[in-house]
Amino acid sequence: MNRQTPLPSRNWVKRAEPIEGIERIEACFHGNAYAMHRHDTYAIGRTLAGVQSFNYRRSQRDSLPGNTLVLHPDEAHDGQAGTDEGFQYRMIYVEPALFQDALGGRELPFLEGGVTSDPRLAAATSTLLQNVGYTIEPLEQSNALAELAHALAAVAGTPVRRPKGDFLAARRAREYLHANCARIVTLDELEAVTSRDRWSLSNDFRLFFGTSPYRYLTMRRLDAVRRMLLAGTSLAHAAAAAGFADQSHMTRHFAKAFGLTPGRWLQIAGA
Repeated sequence: MNRQTPLPSRNWVKRAEPIEGIERIEACFHGNAYAMHRHDTYAIGRTLAGVQSFNYRRSQRDSLPGNTLVLHPDEAHDGQAGTDEGFQYRMIYVEPALFQDALGGRELPFLEGGVTSDPRLAAATSTLLQNVGYTIEPLEQSNALAELAHALAAVAGTPVRRPKGDFLAARRAREYLHANCARIVTLDELEAVTSRDRWSLSNDFRLFFGTSPYRYLTMRRLDAVRRMLLAGTSLAHAAAAAGFADQSHMTRHFAKAFGLTPGRWLQIAGA
């Protein structure tokens, strides 16, 4: 993108057609975009124009056009324009389980800095970071995710050997939580489903999927809320249907996960 081309004056977010386990967006913001928040997916993107600034792991990071961003699951971050020009970017949000399909139970790759110019990641993200209007075919997506998973592991220096932990137990817990996310799930249930004690299972889950079982459950509820809001469901009805105690309970979790209130998110995403 030509950086001399002025960016639109309004903030906007464009979303691609949903794909299981992955979300693709393109957005433009001026000033402050997102408050501090954290989600349970990888956030991997490319700055297209302007300076994309964010606080991440105790430091401010600045991404310039062409840089690749890699934010690890459950790491707090915010987002704002580094200059008065504003910034434009594309981002994909990938469930760690999709990378585990390729890594087969290896430790999740972690890039410390959050911003990189490594050509391996630039190449590996080229398919998934195309214009949101581009339709990615299923086989194309699977191949691109595998390439990205291995590129992340190579750049991060992730050991080839599998770490200690029960990957199958963690995967069973994830599948159970996914199927029962609209109701309260107890630790006793997870122990019974996985034949793993709660403390070991919590460690396994974080090791292989980057977050805790409760955070995973909460994020699936919030995913449901976002789908319902885009379909025109009221905040109160969406909160109840997704399994939250009430609207205020949902709103608190929503802001912590996405850095925006539900109403503000809908105003931008639904425009």
